Amino acid sequence: MLIDKKISVLYFIRLIKWDILTIGIYAVAAGTLDHYGILKQIKIPLALSAFVGTTLSLLLAFRTSQSYERWWEARVIWGAIVNDSRTLMRQLLLYFPKSADGAEIVRSFALRQVIWCFALSESLRGIASSKKVQDYFSEHNLKSENRANLLLSRHSAELASASERFDLDANKLVQIDSTIARLCDSMGKCERIKNTVFPRSYSVLIHFLIYVLMSIMPFGLDDETPILEILLTFLVPILFITIEKTAIIMQDPFENVPTDTPMTTLSMTIERNLMEMIEHAPIEQQKAETTYYIM
Repeated sequence: MLIDKKISVLYFIRLIKWDILTIGIYAVAAGTLDHYGILKQIKIPLALSAFVGTTLSLLLAFRTSQSYERWWEARVIWGAIVNDSRTLMRQLLLYFPKSADGAEIVRSFALRQVIWCFALSESLRGIASSKKVQDYFSEHNLKSENRANLLLSRHSAELASASERFDLDANKLVQIDSTIARLCDSMGKCERIKNTVFPRSYSVLIHFLIYVLMSIMPFGLDDETPILEILLTFLVPILFITIEKTAIIMQDPFENVPTDTPMTTLSMTIERNLMEMIEHAPIEQQKAETTYYIM
């Protein structure tokens, strides 16, 4: 998650450095061919370059729109996870007996829910489990390929056991189970976004049209200023590449990059909230970041 309104320019340049190099070489080659050799006499109407540029703009507008929808959907899903985590804890505190046994079960749910959030975020990013998650699974002797799903199953199992133990009202039981079901639904939505690959054909077509534009643009520009001609042939495609790279960054919101959905930060927020709700010891705050983003 960005913690500075201005993302590092160097970070973005590193993302497109090879595109800049390739386009620069191609622009010089195309501009040179326009002034030397048999291609010098060829003239291509600038209107054709404008047509290709307009087509590119429409494709990029669609691509950017679809990518932002994926990014925003991921953020909305995690917003729902935050709300449902608080709701689950509020329901447990309200419906379970105000006894030592009831408080212990509520605490068990709270700790498990916190670990579920961290386990889900780590699974979506495809990174190794944190010490917090590892310790919890080791302590409870749990093993699973899908740790987040296992924890929700443990939620349901403990709810069923507590229902029999405390003779919970059926309506209260259904409400708690519905909240757990919404958490499971949010997990499935995240996995759908993660496992659904954005069609590669869009990038292929966009890159093809960019190089078509670079190939024909020099033959429609004024030959009296070759340096300016090469510069324009370089800058216009770079603008299109930059827009496309922005769309590519947004289309995968669980890839552990600065523009990622801030799942770790949201999980820490959930942890603080739930621990406060069960009057648990305060959670140690994460050290302040010196970079311009925090995951």
